[in-house]
Amino acid sequence: MRAIKKIVLLVLVLITTKSISQIYFSPNAYMYVKNEVLYAKQNVNLAVNSNLYLRNNSQFVQGTTTTSTNTGLGKLSVFQEGTTDSYEYNYWCSPVGNPSSTIGNESFGIKLLNRPTTSTATTPAAMLPWGTQNGTAVPLGISTRWIYKLVNADNYSQWIYVGETNGLAAGEGFTMKGTAGTDALNPEGTGVTNNPGAAQRYDFRGKPNDGNITITLGASNSTLTGNPYPSALHLNAFLLDPSNTATGGVAYFWEQDKTVNSHFVAAYKGGYGTFSPMGVGLNGVYVPATFNTYNGDGSVNHTGVSSNLAIQRKYSPIGQGFVIFATASGTATFKNSHRVLYKEGGGLTQFAKINIKDPDVKEKDIKDTAKKESNKKENDEEETTPVSFFRLNTIIDNQFTRQLALAFVPEATDGIDYGIDAHNIDGSLPNDVTFWLEGGSYTIQGVNFDVTKKIPLKVKVTTEATFKFYIPEIISFDASQPIFIYDDLDKTYHDIKNGSYLVTVAPGTYLERFKITFTNTSLGTSDNVKKQFVIYEDNLNSVLKASNPNNLSIQSFKLYDMLGKVVLSKKALGNDSDYAFSTSGLTYGIYIAEFLTTDNEKLTQKVFISNSGK
Repeated sequence: MRAIKKIVLLVLVLITTKSISQIYFSPNAYMYVKNEVLYAKQNVNLAVNSNLYLRNNSQFVQGTTTTSTNTGLGKLSVFQEGTTDSYEYNYWCSPVGNPSSTIGNESFGIKLLNRPTTSTATTPAAMLPWGTQNGTAVPLGISTRWIYKLVNADNYSQWIYVGETNGLAAGEGFTMKGTAGTDALNPEGTGVTNNPGAAQRYDFRGKPNDGNITITLGASNSTLTGNPYPSALHLNAFLLDPSNTATGGVAYFWEQDKTVNSHFVAAYKGGYGTFSPMGVGLNGVYVPATFNTYNGDGSVNHTGVSSNLAIQRKYSPIGQGFVIFATASGTATFKNSHRVLYKEGGGLTQFAKINIKDPDVKEKDIKDTAKKESNKKENDEEETTPVSFFRLNTIIDNQFTRQLALAFVPEATDGIDYGIDAHNIDGSLPNDVTFWLEGGSYTIQGVNFDVTKKIPLKVKVTTEATFKFYIPEIISFDASQPIFIYDDLDKTYHDIKNGSYLVTVAPGTYLERFKITFTNTSLGTSDNVKKQFVIYEDNLNSVLKASNPNNLSIQSFKLYDMLGKVVLSKKALGNDSDYAFSTSGLTYGIYIAEFLTTDNEKLTQKVFISNSGK
């Protein structure tokens, strides 16, 4: 009983300091952490029958710099909800392993999953045999038929069956289908039941994973991995870690059409959404999957609709699995320095397709003393920095939509950039549209904006098809900037920001025919003179530029902020062919540039200034 009191006293200290050096749990002791982040600078020792309960979005973070030294037969318990019924997969990665006196991380198996009955009590999930295809919510039963992992594989046949064994090393992801039915138990008292329908809650119980966790990667091979910790993972930091370049800096997330209630592979509709971080401090860009249908051997048959999902991926919540399509052979290592104190529901993290809001959690709560202890800095600006980009939708034969994203990143080159440009892993689609970059197909491309650039698209057509191009969304990009599709077949420009371009394309592969452009050079003489006076911001060099190829006579220039205040001005500019004005002292935001000709004609343009190149 004295050991329990000691642990309870420790909780009271934790609420004040939120940081302790090491944790030792005596036999039968417990700690209950509610809506808090527990930080241990070193290891945790969970003696037999002891328990560490993480509840109401609580997380456990450790400061170990290399290998885990966690040990003990006791268990950490943390909840996570899936987002599928018994017919669809979620991709998972466990935050815990088998509890034992062995030091370090251990393997996981679904036998360690449980059904919560109260905030602390639980019952083990039943392991349903291969012949039972549907999992059940009450009692919680998991069909072992659908538990697989994918390790450094180059084709569909290399999925490895795991079943109910402890065959998952720390950092190895696994597939698992959800359950049928509902479970009305509300163990945490938050109003969220164990399963309101197609959202099964699982209680992960075992030794908490900690320290460096390394996965092996092979060039052009796929590995299912995920967040291996009982805390959020800063996915951008993991992908952009200089020691993890083999990942290509991109993560892929499985999405599946929940309207298809079948266990037959040939009936599946699914695909991989793509996430590019763009930068450690940026929110990144996510492009949803284009749902494909499959043959019985798992190969792509033909395509269906886009999932149209918009999901925040910067911080991966507990249990989230994802695929790495490696660009080189090597390894990638998850580190405690990639862990972040960000609670699920804070706005920049979602497990799969749903975002469970906790009314007691505010985004400001992510600031924590433990962050300082782990020498990590995070502030409101880092959490909310958007990427400037637009989405390009192409409806193909009125059957499905391929979505691409073109991002404007000052650091981007015209070649392939690590952590920015995202390779297309659905290359077997019969009719498709992608970016064409250095001989490869990409679903996300980053460029340093220049109004004269032409961005090539690869259009692949197996049988004659219609392609309808349009822009459904523009984020943090100059709303007044024209955007066109140029069709080299008839030398025409088509405004896809305010309209669409529908074209029928004959079979073939087209690498130079279609391009995204920002200037229409086919305009009439009078309009062309005006349009050729081009104003744009070179964010890489913090310079606002204007091109005046017709040598219009300019009497003044003014730059306004969005409140109408003049922040830059020049007079008597003459008729130079080019102008340049330093914007290095200006803050992040949208401005209005105004040039006034000697004929009193105003030439205006909104410009987006980030100055992130400095």
